[in-house]
Amino acid sequence: MDASAAQCAAAVVSGGRVLAARAEPMTKGQAERLAPLIEEVLAQARLAPRDLAAVAVCTGPGNFTGVRIGVAAARGLALAIGRPALGAPRLQALAEAAGRAGAQGPVLALAAARRDERHAQLFDLVPDDEGRPMAMPFGEAIQAPIAEIPDAFADVPVACVRGPGAGEIAAALDAVALDEGDLPDAADVARIAARALAALPPGARPERPAPIYPRPPEADPPSEAPPPLLDGAPG
Repeated sequence: MDASAAQCAAAVVSGGRVLAARAEPMTKGQAERLAPLIEEVLAQARLAPRDLAAVAVCTGPGNFTGVRIGVAAARGLALAIGRPALGAPRLQALAEAAGRAGAQGPVLALAAARRDERHAQLFDLVPDDEGRPMAMPFGEAIQAPIAEIPDAFADVPVACVRGPGAGEIAAALDAVALDEGDLPDAADVARIAARALAALPPGARPERPAPIYPRPPEADPPSEAPPPLLDGAPG
């Protein structure tokens, strides 16, 4: 599921295959819409919540309140059905989608931040056992003004750039500009989390998902308090 960006999205994925998915553009109202959307997607897949093996959520970076809404919903659902909850970073999901669309790595993934800033992180694209591209982090995520991002990645290879400002940044890095979208696909969130779960040693539990903030949120509190992050959920 995802509420980290200007959308409310959910998908059910099994063995890398999408059984059902839905994404609705919105800048507010995710708290009210996410749970019904999850129910609708599960119904579309003809599954009950307890049929899920795990719950995955996009952990940002993104909208401060939206990220917390998604993480709280994932923890709550996981606790209710006794399944692990896992997080997947937004930038990794964006890079993975670029790989599925045929991009060649390394991919610099961008997402809108405050004012003229962008979240940015570089990913290599490597095939999984079935030849599907996996986005593997190549360094840490940063948050910086658009004008400073080319310098931040000038000493590393960048083949293509995806996200808002891709054209300007790709030109400065002599890279290929992809689309400027920064809405993560909930199915990619699920695939990333599924790989993390499969990589755990037998009997190990994943860490509970937690919001990603490349920079501490500035003091501009939302008009409504964000939901609490539930503790006690498995995973």
